[in-house]
Amino acid sequence: MLSILMPVYNELGTVEQAINELLATDLPTSVELIVVDDGSTDGTRERLRTRDWPKGVTVLYHEKNAGKGAAVLTALQHARGEFTAIFDADLEYDPADLRLLLPPLMDGRSNAVFGVRAFDGYTSHSFLYVLGNKSVTLAANILFNVYLRDIMTCHKVIRTDVFRSLPLSARGFDIEPEITARLLQCGERIFEVPIQYRARSTEEGKKLTAKDGFRVLRMLLRCRLSGGAHLMSAPSRYSRDGSPASASDPEMSSEQADLRH
Repeated sequence: MLSILMPVYNELGTVEQAINELLATDLPTSVELIVVDDGSTDGTRERLRTRDWPKGVTVLYHEKNAGKGAAVLTALQHARGEFTAIFDADLEYDPADLRLLLPPLMDGRSNAVFGVRAFDGYTSHSFLYVLGNKSVTLAANILFNVYLRDIMTCHKVIRTDVFRSLPLSARGFDIEPEITARLLQCGERIFEVPIQYRARSTEEGKKLTAKDGFRVLRMLLRCRLSGGAHLMSAPSRYSRDGSPASASDPEMSSEQADLRH
């Protein structure tokens, strides 16, 4: 089974379509979708509560905004699939591309597969946005002596047990480079495949700024300097069998449900 983690913050205009498109996608494995509303204030929270989602969709709520990383880690606690994907609710990515990311995992070639964005004229959003992405990717390649093409892609699929073993601490958008860095430090070879992508403009709701780029660089440096010692000494959020160490999360309200037919 594939567990799809969907962190959501103020995505009223896209969240319902994103969920419906994911559920309508034909994938070569069964799917569960775990949505975490990260303290939305624009009506997203109410929209999620009032919809009768089908079986296999779990909706969880953070009482206040804690960041993308916090939402991903909350969802990961509840993942039951052999593989886990992160899929944002902003419709910048095509859920059908999950079909391209799964084969290297299912046939055992890799434990982590990233979707690589082309950044052509239609999808690039802006020169500075693309330059920033290429700059942090170059920094990661230098720091970890690898050759990856897109460390910041939000289209990642990872074996769930491997994902849970990573000592992740980022609570914001910098969880993306932290996932990459920790995978590399664990000796994982990341498989990359081309995917479709269309970046939103700032007017459409793009939330990233130059400050996020500096946070990414800081996280890469922090991971590189901590090295393998951090991996060995980090406390795990999970028990030896991969199950959550605790069924509750301080950022998650009791108002969570597996919404069925």
